[in-house]
Amino acid sequence: MLIFVMRRAATMALTMIVVSLLLFLALEINKESVAIKVLGAYSSGEQRELWLENNGYNDPLPVRYGRWLGNFVTGDFGESTRFKTPVNEILWPRLGNTGILALATFAVVIPLSLFLGVLAGMKEGSRLDRTISVSSIITTSVPEFASAPLLAAIFVFYLGWLPGTSGMSGGFSLIQLVLPVMVLVLYDFGYVARMTRASMAEVMTTHYIRTAVLKGLPYRTVIARHALRNALIAPFTVIMLQINWLLSGVIVVEYFFAYKGFGALLLEASLNDDIYMIEACSMVAVFVAVGTQTLADVGYTYLNPRIRFS
Repeated sequence: MLIFVMRRAATMALTMIVVSLLLFLALEINKESVAIKVLGAYSSGEQRELWLENNGYNDPLPVRYGRWLGNFVTGDFGESTRFKTPVNEILWPRLGNTGILALATFAVVIPLSLFLGVLAGMKEGSRLDRTISVSSIITTSVPEFASAPLLAAIFVFYLGWLPGTSGMSGGFSLIQLVLPVMVLVLYDFGYVARMTRASMAEVMTTHYIRTAVLKGLPYRTVIARHALRNALIAPFTVIMLQINWLLSGVIVVEYFFAYKGFGALLLEASLNDDIYMIEACSMVAVFVAVGTQTLADVGYTYLNPRIRFS
């Protein structure tokens, strides 16, 4: 297991290096463009040249990349041109806010989708199965930019039960999380439920499940000890992918509800050509992506021991 984890960690580090090189070449290979984004389009040529000299942009490209990568490793992301403050002071609080939103969404999505998916898979072809399957397809077919205004119209303007924004201007407020979480749950739970349903239905037709039933084992024991663990292998991949989506794929929800999260920050940085903020957000998103993939690989070894010895 230790060798397996070390290999995955090495793969993760190599992936980060390759992505960092591509990101550096895409955003900083043209030093004049960097100077314009930092100083503004109306800066003079002398101002740009002086800035490039003072910040080491006249050094050879490999030297610049090594210094850039070293700064990232040590947590120095530079200064945001949009907020006029170090990137760290903006990035980490926003990332924490998205983490809160993701945890709240996960706390609802995972139990709900697994429970419904297992129920549908146990009763394949039944009315319950068809109802859950159709509901999952309908909810996942409605994008966030459609469900967000619809739910806001119902719960904010018509019923008046919930606030229309989630800016948390007066401090953390649980009620302001309800609508964003509701939109994300409505859109997301169907994916995991359908994957769980398909996996559970396949497991229920295997020979060892039929043998366990014919031996007279209680049905609950067959489901809990034999079927459920194997049925969770396929949904585990989808569940881990949701972490990446909840980090940077919730831009629409965060922007619509004025939620100060990571996705909204990435959008704002892109709209304002905040190059250092874009680089920091990109590297954080890649780190989370490869990190969750590594956790998924390790999790597979517990759910399916055959992978451990292959």
